[in-house]
Amino acid sequence: MEEKNIASRPPVEPSGAAGAAETPASKPKWLVPAIAASAVVVLVGGGFAGWHAYTTHELDAAKTACAEAADTLRGKANEYNALVSGKAKDASGIAANQVRDAKTVDALKTALKATAPEYEGCVADSKDGLDAAAAKLDKQSKWYESHEAALTKAVKAVETSKLDKTIDDASALLKSSDGQVQDDKTRDALSGAIKARDADAIAKASKTVNDSVAAKKKADEEAQAQAEAAAQAAAAAQAAQSQASGGYTGGYSGYTGHGRQPRGSNGGGQPAYTPPAAPQPTPAPRGGDDEYETISWCGTLGSDPARC
Repeated sequence: MEEKNIASRPPVEPSGAAGAAETPASKPKWLVPAIAASAVVVLVGGGFAGWHAYTTHELDAAKTACAEAADTLRGKANEYNALVSGKAKDASGIAANQVRDAKTVDALKTALKATAPEYEGCVADSKDGLDAAAAKLDKQSKWYESHEAALTKAVKAVETSKLDKTIDDASALLKSSDGQVQDDKTRDALSGAIKARDADAIAKASKTVNDSVAAKKKADEEAQAQAEAAAQAAAAAQAAQSQASGGYTGGYSGYTGHGRQPRGSNGGGQPAYTPPAAPQPTPAPRGGDDEYETISWCGTLGSDPARC
C-alpha cells in the first residue's frame, strides 16, 4: 500500500460556489438607522419615565409639606382658642373697679377683638399651588402664635392688677381693724396672707377679720347698753330714796341772843338761811366808869329787834 504524506501537503483554498458558501454575508443598509432609531426611542422613553418620577416625587413632597403646615396651624389655632374660651373669658369678666389699673381691662378687651384668619387647607393639585398653600398656612400659624402670646400677656396683666387691688383692700382692712377685733389672731392671719400674695388666703382671712370686728362691735354695744341701764336704775333708786325721806322743808323761827346770829338746819338736810346781823346798840354805862349793862335783843326775821 502506498503511504500518503498528508502533513507535507499545503492547504488548498476553496473556489467557486463552495468558496462563496463559506464567506460570511454582509449586513443590510437599512439595519443601522433602525438600530439608531430604537436607541433614541429607548432614551426618550427613559427620559420621560425619569421626568415623571421626578415630578411625582416633587408633588408628593409638596403635599407632605403642606400637610405638615396644616397640622402645625391646627395645633396653634387650638391653643389660641383654648385660651380665648378659658382664662381670657374669665379675665374678661373682671370689672374696672376690681383692679388697681383699669387700663389692663381695656387692653384685654382690645386683644379679644382680633379676627382669626380663615383656614383654607391644602386644596391645590400642583406643586406650586401646594407650596403657596403651605406658605399661607405657615403665616397663619405665626399669627396664632403671636396673638396667643399677646392675649396671654393681657390676661396676666388683668389678673395681677386684680390681685394688687385685693392686697390694697386687705392692707386697708388690716390697718383699720387695729384694736377693733375681738381676736387679734385674725389680723395676724391676714397679714401673712398679704405677704404671700395669696388671693384665696386673703379672701378667707379678710372674712375672719370682718367677722371679728363685727363681734367686738356687738359686744361693745351690749356692754354700753348694760352700763346705761345700770346707770338709769341707780338714778331711779336714788330718786325713790329721796322722796321717801320727806323731801325739802324750810322756814325761819327767829333768833335770840346777845348780838349773835342763829345757826341751825331747815330740817331738809340743807344749810339754814343766815340773815344779816342786826345792828347792835351801844351799851349804856352802868355804875362805875368801866362797867356796861348787857342787853338782850329779841325779834323775828324782817322786823326791827326789840329789847327782851
